[in-house]
Amino acid sequence: MPADPCAEVRRKSLVSGTVGAIIEWYEYTVYGTAAALVFGTLFFPTDEPGVSQIAALASFGVGFLARPVGAFVSGHLGDKIGRKSTLILTFLIMSGSTAAIGLLPTYDTVGVLAPVLLCILRLTQGFAVGGEWGGAAIIAVENAPTGRRGFFGAWPQIGVSCGLLLGTGAVALAQAVSGDAFNTWGWRLPFLVSIVLAAVGLYIRLNATESPAFLAAKVEAERKQEAQKAPIPVVFKHHRRPLMIALFSRFAEAGNYYLFTVFLLSYVATTLELPKSYGLVAVMIGSALNIAMIPVFGAVSDRIGRKKTFFFGATVIILSAWPIFAMIQTGQQVAIVLGVAIFLALGHAAVYSVLPAFYCELFPTNVRYTGISVGYQTAAILLAGFTPMIASALVLWTGGTCPLVAIIVVTTLIAAGAVAAARETKDLNLATIGEVSALDKSRREMSHS
Repeated sequence: MPADPCAEVRRKSLVSGTVGAIIEWYEYTVYGTAAALVFGTLFFPTDEPGVSQIAALASFGVGFLARPVGAFVSGHLGDKIGRKSTLILTFLIMSGSTAAIGLLPTYDTVGVLAPVLLCILRLTQGFAVGGEWGGAAIIAVENAPTGRRGFFGAWPQIGVSCGLLLGTGAVALAQAVSGDAFNTWGWRLPFLVSIVLAAVGLYIRLNATESPAFLAAKVEAERKQEAQKAPIPVVFKHHRRPLMIALFSRFAEAGNYYLFTVFLLSYVATTLELPKSYGLVAVMIGSALNIAMIPVFGAVSDRIGRKKTFFFGATVIILSAWPIFAMIQTGQQVAIVLGVAIFLALGHAAVYSVLPAFYCELFPTNVRYTGISVGYQTAAILLAGFTPMIASALVLWTGGTCPLVAIIVVTTLIAAGAVAAARETKDLNLATIGEVSALDKSRREMSHS
């Protein structure tokens, strides 16, 4: 019996989105890990280690400033010329900038030029990631079989935690290999590895196929002889409500994820004065559990719905926020690992797994790349980018973690409210979402008249 061509297309698309996301997030995570551990002394030296650390974490946040720009540009290209070509472009930009960071001179060599160049390359990384997530999510979801969009869409989501796991693992390995020379040359190794990973990822993405949904929409527009409108103004004019839902639904995980990963590394090593390995091991184990659970929750959302799955994760995050920090403050490695594992395996995995399918089900095909990218990345700049820096400053100022618990609870409640405002989307037909949205709008207008 000949192989199912549709199954082969799905496989290539899923591999392209997942592997590409893993490599890009590995590159992005290596920066965050290095910023938490060594960039303060190498690129932002001061007489006060705490101030240097805040500056290094601020440089981590700089990358998020460019993510909405990348979302706008990549969204426009993805909706106009195609998902595949746009993903290849973002991949090349990310890999090139990451490798360049590994070759940068430090402050001791070129002075203030070193942090300037570092921040420029970090902005370039952010630009690339701004377009990566939306494309990877769409490629997976638009190629998913009926009733399995949650499961298929969840696979690119493991790219973040796989990247986190590989990134922290690479830094830990480089630290073990270089020993006392880690601050001299060992930190460069994880960045330079991206050259090899780039070759692998580029080969995979070049062999992937374009999204059938995009091709079908393009053919239909040509058949009707309709000029394809620029997606950005269309989103802001006709899809403001789903855009706001997409933006605020990220509040449960956008900043909180970096509290328990990037900030944790700095907090454990600097504030609690524990071995750096405590934080690295906790993040690596938590990431491994997160990777295992995200596809599980994605499949669960196909059965019980995106909203119920999201609400489960949000509840876990809210109820466990204070106990997790209490466990971390004990200074016991087992307690730190358990706390991070609860957040990443149950709370974060549940809310994060549903986002690709949920977002794609909010927007029609012709503006889907733009809509989900802008919503997702705008939330990133509002919360994720500077959360580690703000958390470090709050701990330094208050001497405790109560403000961080408050941030977690409030942001998660906002996200839950946004999801509650949306209808359940798991049974919607992706091809008719624009028509359904127009019908709903017409009904609302008639009810008000």
